[in-house]
Amino acid sequence: MFGKGDIVHQTRDALGSILVIDYRKHRVLTFNSVFEQSKIDRHYPHLPVHEYNRAMLLPAVFAHPHHVTILGLGGGVMASALHHLYPECRIHAVELRQAVVDIAREFFALPDSERLAVTIADARNALENLPQASTDMILADLYNADRMSPAQAQRQFVDQCSRALTDQGWLVLNYHRTPDPEGPYFRQLKQHFAVLLMFRSKSNNTVIYASKTHFESVHSKNPLLAEMEKRLPIGWCRLMTKVSRC
Repeated sequence: MFGKGDIVHQTRDALGSILVIDYRKHRVLTFNSVFEQSKIDRHYPHLPVHEYNRAMLLPAVFAHPHHVTILGLGGGVMASALHHLYPECRIHAVELRQAVVDIAREFFALPDSERLAVTIADARNALENLPQASTDMILADLYNADRMSPAQAQRQFVDQCSRALTDQGWLVLNYHRTPDPEGPYFRQLKQHFAVLLMFRSKSNNTVIYASKTHFESVHSKNPLLAEMEKRLPIGWCRLMTKVSRC
């Protein structure tokens, strides 16, 4: 199942097994399944490896958030990348499992920083407790061992995300498949957000982007993307070419 990887840590909580597996270059977090929950370059832990994780960062081209909320910490890949990318931004990560947070800190170099706060909670409850218009960006990546959390596909989830976001806010969703653009989920998004975009990853994940406001498009040759690449080398230009409007 894990190829030539070495299991360097294994634990279990009420929700199941959690494994940390080392390969020659990478480190992986998995919930004892064929799916990798998180993957980092062991020498550059702030650098996301999975294409869909990299794609989730694309709103950074258009936004300069003061506060970001992450729903589903996992190994802390997104938290580490955002902490590196936005030196003055405050990040609030919500994770259901204390054991996952402990592993992110011990094995995935989750930053020990006053700019990063982690809450142990169900994401739905945490969303309801967020003050109105209190965060500039919400990144939702809620998965268990083998599937996306149903909560992420509920209309109430979209409503609560919209309520918590500022007027310039962005919602970014890692979806296990592409929802019907004419279906109820997209209709719900369109009620709250001015622009909807999507990105189809190599792993068939679909990243959905929802912006509260309209913004100017960025051409793939824009110098801004070269500057972003210096700050966080994830292939911004190539990623941008795979984004489409809904």
